[in-house]
Amino acid sequence: MKKSERMNQMLRFINQKQQFTLQDLMQEFQISKRTALRDIASLEALGAPIYVEYGRYGGYRLLQQMQLPPISFNTGELHALYFAMQALRSFSSLPFQVSFRTIHDKFMSALSDKQRQDIENIQHRVSFRHTEQIRDSAHLEFLLMAAVQNIVIQITYPDQRRTTDQRPSPANLPDSEQTNSASRTSNTSIRTIQPIALYARKGYWYCQAYDLHKQAYRVFRCDRIISAEVSDIEPLAHVINLHAQDTHSLWEPSEQATPFKCLIDEAGVELFQQEHFPSMQIMHVNELGSESAQTLLVGSYEIHELDFITRYLAGYGKSIKIMEPVILQKALRQYYLDLLDHV
Repeated sequence: MKKSERMNQMLRFINQKQQFTLQDLMQEFQISKRTALRDIASLEALGAPIYVEYGRYGGYRLLQQMQLPPISFNTGELHALYFAMQALRSFSSLPFQVSFRTIHDKFMSALSDKQRQDIENIQHRVSFRHTEQIRDSAHLEFLLMAAVQNIVIQITYPDQRRTTDQRPSPANLPDSEQTNSASRTSNTSIRTIQPIALYARKGYWYCQAYDLHKQAYRVFRCDRIISAEVSDIEPLAHVINLHAQDTHSLWEPSEQATPFKCLIDEAGVELFQQEHFPSMQIMHVNELGSESAQTLLVGSYEIHELDFITRYLAGYGKSIKIMEPVILQKALRQYYLDLLDHV
């Protein structure tokens, strides 16, 4: 990193911290003690109001916040920002009141002629192939802000009821996408939820949330949310500090859930990493008398999720072999036989 660039970043660093030590600078910028001392002297020469506090617990203090210069980006950072923006191209709905075209035009207009030419050359050399967003989601920004601010909300959501009395799926499958051979009647219901996080997958936006009525973790497809409004219910303390990566801790199988176990090869593990659900995991076990460890895909599914788990496992092709239960083996075998009828 060039010294001028480091000085710029260091100004922002100390302006945010207000109080810092030489060790802070050494760790943050990966520099030696001597370099850190020289940089502090350079900052003081630039007019930074830095005050030295002596003693065992001493350090440096910024007497007042500074007016910082505009942020500047080097060529590599500009390219990285442009690549990141391409991820927005396939979304017609974003959690903010902006469009890809608006962001793209502002970004390009701020570049020099040389930088703009570099970006245009990149466009001809790199392609970003995303799944196009299939349906608009009108409440993305509202859902995101509810998650960030820990607000309990009420949503109107399609309520696809089965004619048989079955427990809703706790797996990381949106309520509106659970499938079953039983017939359903479509209605709407008011759901009281505490949003946790949003994510996009295969052209759809999803909201991970805690359903206060069901007292369980749920995932909702955002484009199917008909309306959303703030409630006067206090947020749940055990949900407030959860993030997207923590939501699996809320999922619990029912007492009627069926465990399953499959052998899985290396190619299958890669497929698992691309798409899996909280109800399953990869395990490495050593069988008695075996020198090498077996790699297993293990988990559980609810009774009404048999069709779903069968289709999911079929996507692994020859990369898995179901060990148990027998009913899942038969279901997968029948699935393949049904496919042959369409060949």
